[in-house]
Amino acid sequence: MQNFVKKWGAVVALLMVTMASFAQIHNPVKWKWELDGNEVVFTAEIEDHWHLYSQNLPGDEGPIPTGFFFDENPSVALDGKTTEGESITSYDPNFMMDLQFFEHKAEFRQKLKILKENPGVIKGYLEYMVCDDEKCLPPDMIDFEIDINHLSVTKEDKGGFWGIFIAGFLGGLLALLTPCVFPMIPLTVSFFTKQSKTRAKGLTNALIYGLSIIGIYVLLGFGVTKIFGPEALNALSTNVWFNLAFFVLLVVFAISFFGAFEIRMPSSWINKADRASDRGGLIGIFFMAFTLSLVSFSCTGPIIGTLLVEAAVNGGVVGPLMGMVGFSSALALPFALFAMFPGWLNSLPKSGGWLNSVKVFLGFLELALAMKFLSNADLVVQAHIITREVFLGIWIVVFLMMTFYLLGFIRFSHDTKMEFLSIPRAFFAMLSLFMVIYLLPGLWGAPLKLISGFPPPKFYSESPKGVGMEANITVASGEQGAAHGNDNSHCPHGLNCFHDYDEALAYAKEVNKPLMLDFTGWACVNCRKMEEQVWSDPRVLDILQNEVVLVSLYVDEKTELPKEEQVEVTIGDQTKVLRTVGNKWSYMQASKYGTNSQPYYIILDLEENQLGPFAAYDPDIDKFINWLESGIGKFKK
Repeated sequence: MQNFVKKWGAVVALLMVTMASFAQIHNPVKWKWELDGNEVVFTAEIEDHWHLYSQNLPGDEGPIPTGFFFDENPSVALDGKTTEGESITSYDPNFMMDLQFFEHKAEFRQKLKILKENPGVIKGYLEYMVCDDEKCLPPDMIDFEIDINHLSVTKEDKGGFWGIFIAGFLGGLLALLTPCVFPMIPLTVSFFTKQSKTRAKGLTNALIYGLSIIGIYVLLGFGVTKIFGPEALNALSTNVWFNLAFFVLLVVFAISFFGAFEIRMPSSWINKADRASDRGGLIGIFFMAFTLSLVSFSCTGPIIGTLLVEAAVNGGVVGPLMGMVGFSSALALPFALFAMFPGWLNSLPKSGGWLNSVKVFLGFLELALAMKFLSNADLVVQAHIITREVFLGIWIVVFLMMTFYLLGFIRFSHDTKMEFLSIPRAFFAMLSLFMVIYLLPGLWGAPLKLISGFPPPKFYSESPKGVGMEANITVASGEQGAAHGNDNSHCPHGLNCFHDYDEALAYAKEVNKPLMLDFTGWACVNCRKMEEQVWSDPRVLDILQNEVVLVSLYVDEKTELPKEEQVEVTIGDQTKVLRTVGNKWSYMQASKYGTNSQPYYIILDLEENQLGPFAAYDPDIDKFINWLESGIGKFKK
């Protein structure tokens, strides 16, 4: 606040000295704005002897920098910061310091990301200040409005899709090492090379075989995409019964990998596909690939099932397709490569007990992942059974058992006796033991950022300060005291946050601070990542505790609303009744802000006007701080 007063004091003092001589002077800057593709271009024509200041000015004691402020439009998002052309850096006698400014002409560009069709108009205002070598004009603000209705939805290749592709590819590589798939590689490649009259024909057939595998699994991903839309999958990810069902499914898969039984497709399906493969030609090759898919289901099914659900929930419509492209590419790759270079077959390790060890290893991973879905269900209903300590304790046991298995201290009934420890087993055993050692301090309150988003949040704990510590929560230090309606026992890092919008707004008016909306969910992985990786930064904590009134609205909160608040609403072309607190906040987010994804952050003033753009999941701490400071700055202004 002192820097703010000091800066404006310097500007006002300079203006008071020169104001009289400006009575006859017009504005020496002419602004115009237009669209260039998906960019808004602001152009300033500056008269001779005048200069317009840059957006990037050092310190707080100089002139007012040029700034661009956009009103919220749920159909549009700003793509990055406003950029500017090349400026001049020179000594400014008005402020007696080196400053960046423009002469004659300046250009600023802001990229837009169109989220929905028919986005309408984008409005806002720009603020600027101009001076010559002796005098300055007062800072001025100009409103702008631009019709962007003709722009189409921005097509973007989200980094998350590449992550899903890579996860699918790694899953495919793991599937290759299972006893259902690995022995098929030399058999299938040998079949193509022996049955084909020429090497070129054998190579062609093997490539078609690989492409058929990719096509089959991509069709499976397409089926999931058609059956489920992103909104349904977002709802499924927070549904108690879905999470419980998938927990049971993964446990069954894990037990199957441990060797208790095998999950197989019906033998009639396999026999029909096998008979169809005898036809020859392209159809025969396709059905050979289809037979492989059915026969190997007992090994690939658990991997595919896990991948499809995770990809669909986290990647929307495109996720399952990307995941299956990655998985099937890894699965088909060796068939094509070994067909090209048959001599490589001699370098393949022989089938044996190590293939079964891969299955058991995958079983332990499935068991650990299953706990995430059980934890989601527990968080949604607030049962407080799978608390942070329980979750970490189970993971520690699972990874410790995995370590003992890999080192040969534990054997299952169908395992062969291990005569020596191979180098790959030794490395995987070390990784598993590292996980055990890394997880242990989490019981005593360590943040565990490597797995943030998987365990329950730190406040969802039997002892929020760590095992063996006091159970009382210490509110994060700050000037904002406790208020009626706040609940720091259910807030990240002991922050003084609210869970009711109206109570938070009333308190914000009482203390004259902006309101920060945090649309979140109990089962939201990215929400936990933001809280544990970004909010934990001391600079962010200080702002959240002292500069804003934080209200966390859980869209999957299952507490029933009072009967008088259970009203019927319309969302799109559907009518539904708001029965739970989560329904209320989910409807508020969808109707007011046009989205249903979490996390979703907004800063409001005391009249409930949005201050600047929204923020979402982004682990860049500095970017989140800049977003907070921008909204708070607009509130103070």
